[in-house]
Amino acid sequence: MRSRSPGGLWDAMAVLIEAMNCALVDDNDDARRHVLSACKLLENDSATGEGLSHAEPTASGAASYRGGLAAWQVRRVTTHIEMHLAEKMLCDELARLVRLSVSHFIRAFKESLGHSPHMYITRRRIERAQGMMLSSTAPLGQIALDCGLADQAHLSRLFKRIVGESPATWRRARTQ
Repeated sequence: MRSRSPGGLWDAMAVLIEAMNCALVDDNDDARRHVLSACKLLENDSATGEGLSHAEPTASGAASYRGGLAAWQVRRVTTHIEMHLAEKMLCDELARLVRLSVSHFIRAFKESLGHSPHMYITRRRIERAQGMMLSSTAPLGQIALDCGLADQAHLSRLFKRIVGESPATWRRARTQ
């Protein structure tokens, strides 16, 4: 999943790769210029962190992130969740991914994204199921499995709790 901001992480990575290439051919000045450019892109990307972390200005005027995940941690964990939504995910695996203890990760995740990791993953699975229900005629049991849920009953129970109506009713109302 690419970064949403135009001067984002992917652009910075491309610039860093070019810097490594320049360093390999002993053009140190050009390599240094590319590294500085990549740093600037990353600074711009973290400045437009889409409000996921609560930045508080310090005495020096720089922003410090208190209580939530850093922008890179949010990107890394949400990308991982999206890529592995159909699989079982444990909090210790996600915490390890962003180099935090499990308890600190759960608290910081909730502060940054508004839900516990479990609830966030559940909501993403239901949202994916909604998309699949609108774009295919697959049976609900298959959609449940493709979204990482145990079976159709599991999908129905969670769907009704989050959306407010059963999946079949929701699908019929939107596909006619």
